[in-house]
Amino acid sequence: MSIYDFTVRDASGNDVSLSAYKGKVLLIVNTATGCGFTPQYEGLQNMYEKFSEKGFEILDFPCNQFLGQAPGTEEEIVAFCKGRFGVTFKQFAKINVNGKNEIPLYTYLKEQQGGKMGSRIKWNCTKFLVDREGNVVNRFAPTDKPEDIEKFVEQLL
Repeated sequence: MSIYDFTVRDASGNDVSLSAYKGKVLLIVNTATGCGFTPQYEGLQNMYEKFSEKGFEILDFPCNQFLGQAPGTEEEIVAFCKGRFGVTFKQFAKINVNGKNEIPLYTYLKEQQGGKMGSRIKWNCTKFLVDREGNVVNRFAPTDKPEDIEKFVEQLL
């Protein structure tokens, strides 16, 4: 099993095989539009603009599991992110990251990088870094700002 074996649904309802991202460095993040960490969208967008031409992609998965902080539809979430933060990286359908309805991708990510943070996703803006070969190489806490993890992205690029 690898990251490239998963298919997820994008914000428009289309199935997307993660095999389309082979050879790219990925940052996979669960987000919310009404959270104290929502301003990280600005840092994520800046990092995307800085590194996208070098083979870097951000995969944004809205999640409403933490105090209902992503209550909108996919269309509303995309409009908010584009309008408020100028987001141009790929946004996906709203998901569950924990529990019986969590998507298989997140089960896999947590199995690969449970570590000191445990296997559960604790909050919005948990980030997983994937290298060009599809290995999940790091997990960052919600409090780790995009600016603080740029050095890890640069090392993989």
